[in-house]
Amino acid sequence: MCIRDRDKSGPFWPLHRLNKLRLSYIRSKLCGHFGLNAGDEQPLQGLSILDVGCGGGILAESLAKLGANVSGIDVVERNIAIARHHSENAGLEISYQLDTVESLAKGESQFDVVLNMEVVEHVTGLEGFMESSCRLLKPGGMMFVATINRTLIAGLVAIVGAEHILRWMPKGTHRLDMFRKPAEIRDLLAINGLTVKDLVGVGVNPLARRMFLTRFKSVNYMLTAVHAPTA
Repeated sequence: MCIRDRDKSGPFWPLHRLNKLRLSYIRSKLCGHFGLNAGDEQPLQGLSILDVGCGGGILAESLAKLGANVSGIDVVERNIAIARHHSENAGLEISYQLDTVESLAKGESQFDVVLNMEVVEHVTGLEGFMESSCRLLKPGGMMFVATINRTLIAGLVAIVGAEHILRWMPKGTHRLDMFRKPAEIRDLLAINGLTVKDLVGVGVNPLARRMFLTRFKSVNYMLTAVHAPTA
């Protein structure tokens, strides 16, 4: 998703609320896994992070401000242009490239952390996509996946509610048959040597303009997985 509006109280408030929730979750998990001090101003210093489907860069920028060395890739040229423009204005050194995980994985690049946030529900050829994503992760590294469950209630909330009623995103953004069940993602990660360590749902209260973590995973969910270190 590209970022046209950085106003946190404007029409893009869901994106900003979601980014804040994800950032807190990612920061906590990374600090715990890598033994970092979550109380530091920039606790993620020394970590290399790849943001797949980075959009306009809102999450990439937030992680860079926490000290991480962030790279972002996207298949939409306009998104990359927006992300580069905003990071330059903010004085942040983030590497943005118009690229795919499949293409990037053919090289030598590897990262401590790979983010697939609201990406897999738009991907055809998911097996190859996940294989490439896992190949980009260093042994002992951590991957985050955020997506939409393939359930009837998810279709009602994400398509009917978010697209047609609340109009948070353009109509046709999502397809129910492309939504991914947690077990499907878990199996693809396991095939490529990753173990899921946490799985949590994401809830939203549109009236209070609040997003929160929940045990209810039938709509949106996030998971963390760890790549087994080499012996």
